Amino acid sequence: MYRFLLSRQWVILTLIALVLIPAMIELGFWQLHRHEHRVEQNGLISRNLKAKPVPVSELTSPGHTVPRADYWRQVTATGTYDSAHEVVVRRRTSADERVGFHVLTPLVLADGRAVLINRGWVPAAADQKAFPAVPATPKGTVTITGRLKADETTSASGIKDLAGLPPRQVMLISGAQQAKALGRSVLGGYLEQSAPEPAGGNPELIPEPDHQSIGAHMAYAVQWWLFAAAVPVGWVILVRREKRDGQAASTPNSPEPATAAA
Repeated sequence: MYRFLLSRQWVILTLIALVLIPAMIELGFWQLHRHEHRVEQNGLISRNLKAKPVPVSELTSPGHTVPRADYWRQVTATGTYDSAHEVVVRRRTSADERVGFHVLTPLVLADGRAVLINRGWVPAAADQKAFPAVPATPKGTVTITGRLKADETTSASGIKDLAGLPPRQVMLISGAQQAKALGRSVLGGYLEQSAPEPAGGNPELIPEPDHQSIGAHMAYAVQWWLFAAAVPVGWVILVRREKRDGQAASTPNSPEPATAAA
């Protein structure tokens, strides 16, 4: 009755079903883990943004790698800007997805060490090789509040650290790289400035990271698991249909009843 399951066509179909079921289940758990990671990250961002700002030197030092637990922590830094060593970071987008630069300026602290301040976004010049128009830094001693971030690397960001760039342009925000140019110790990580607001809103301060949305990962997980459940159901339906069609084909036609004589 079910010998058709041994045919080449049905063996291949069954093997495909056996492969699809665990694959779809695994894809569902992958989406579930992405959902859990997003929820955890949203919680971390929210807690760190709400935390009371602390001096930057309490959380980082030269050569220090900022741990994930300290990302987006509100910190303060007091010092004077070293605008002579200001650089811009290429291929960065604004809040409305315009491509331009981030302005990276060292802030020299009272002890002689420096911390990199990402002052915000500015539009690119007409010539991509030209240094963009960047508002001057405030004079004298200033206090900056910002979100602590880790030094950028190619492996973590996916951004290639290109060589041969125009003067004072970089691809990555790296304290180690800037320390060589500055000739002084630079604290690990950098600050995304959140206060004070620059005059005229230029550079444009980088907005807080999104920590409200959780995406559709959970919905995708459920969807993959429903697909996994549908595969064996569909297989059974096809088997029953094949069996029914085979039985119908093997059943001889019934003879027509004889017509009564007039």
